[in-house]
Amino acid sequence: MTITYNALSGALAAQAAINTVSQNIANSKTAGYTRQGVLLQSNAASGDNSPGNGVIVGSLLRFSDSYKSQQMWRSNSELGKLSQVQPYLTQLEKVMNDPTSSISYGFDNFFKSLNAAAVDPTSTPLRQQVITSADSMSKQINSIYNLTSTQMVSSQQQSSTMLPALNESLASIAALNAKISSVGATGTSTSALIDQRDQLIDSVASQVSVEVVYSADGSANLSLKTGQPLVASDISAKLAYEAPGGVQTLTLAFANTKFRLDDTKVGGKLGGLADFRANTLKPLQESIVDIASAFSTNFNNVLKGGSKSDGTDGTALFVLNASSTTSLLSIDPGFTTADLAFAAHGEPAGDNTNLQALIGVQTTAINVGSLGSVLLNDADTQLVGKLAIQSQQNQAQMKTATTIRQQAEDDWKSTSAVNVDEEGINLIEFQNMYQANMKVISVANSLFEATLQMFN
Repeated sequence: MTITYNALSGALAAQAAINTVSQNIANSKTAGYTRQGVLLQSNAASGDNSPGNGVIVGSLLRFSDSYKSQQMWRSNSELGKLSQVQPYLTQLEKVMNDPTSSISYGFDNFFKSLNAAAVDPTSTPLRQQVITSADSMSKQINSIYNLTSTQMVSSQQQSSTMLPALNESLASIAALNAKISSVGATGTSTSALIDQRDQLIDSVASQVSVEVVYSADGSANLSLKTGQPLVASDISAKLAYEAPGGVQTLTLAFANTKFRLDDTKVGGKLGGLADFRANTLKPLQESIVDIASAFSTNFNNVLKGGSKSDGTDGTALFVLNASSTTSLLSIDPGFTTADLAFAAHGEPAGDNTNLQALIGVQTTAINVGSLGSVLLNDADTQLVGKLAIQSQQNQAQMKTATTIRQQAEDDWKSTSAVNVDEEGINLIEFQNMYQANMKVISVANSLFEATLQMFN
């Protein structure tokens, strides 16, 4: 009987819908889960004067918006890029701006000792204080330079340790592509598999900026924003750092092709760290070397132009080693108080003419790569100020990126996340639908029994 078949199809459709609702409610707290639904379609009539043949489940719906997913992934890349470098910036800013460990503090103490020695240039304790202050100042410069070198190594190691997990995620995405393609071809739901893949893409996006393009078979193809492929169907790329000639270079191997990448442009955490090394840390290191080099050269030249206590020419106090990461600037270990050439040539030991010239080095103009021409006593202050501006800008951008990421997540949730209240309403509606169709079956059975009794 048509009435029975119609009611049975309605009951089965309601049951399928209830199963979907139960799946949604069960996964209401599952991270990355995309809610599902059923598309009910009327089964067309097969003859004259027939209202139809009930209802069928046309397809299983997956409530997803690829645009919102892409926005979420892009925002994660930007947030990863900014958040990864902030701890390094904060540490640099804190150390370089510390009132007792900064380069400026070391210079100030050193030139104070020179000014104190001007009271009695022949005083051995005062002359010894100059050498002691020079050693302390050198160690402070070395300490900060060593911090930049440590950060350079640490950030490079951090970048390298990201790659195994990144490569594993890319391989997993390729494997899921193959599985989604094969399972989808049989008509089986691939929603859970797609959810897994989307979470992996989000993880990859936090490490490098990606572009995602979907194929007709359901595969997600990933590429860097610079165009190099990361995943194509079931093939994945592998990223690695290589060191040809001692220079760390990011490479990408895909199929039988190898690409050399500019890691400052790949985005995400990996790009953020590389950009920090290239555009913040390296210029800062070069600036510290410029300051140490210009100061030591100027001071040594003035010192060598004076006369020691015994009337001989002055000798260099500072030794610069630009290739060292731990001892950039030091004092000559054989230098003694008698070697301080405070007097001018031909003047007695108590003369302080050359000492005044040494004090004047503090206000000498020097060239610093990232700053240009500055006074020696202003160079460190300007470096710290520039670093503080970079840190504040990064923090402000990170705050904005966090907001954008949150908005992108909220937009995604508005379409794809489970609303328990909404699912509760759906549950009641489909339950009523099921009960109504069972009531129709009951009525149909009663009519059938009544018809049979007519022939008894």
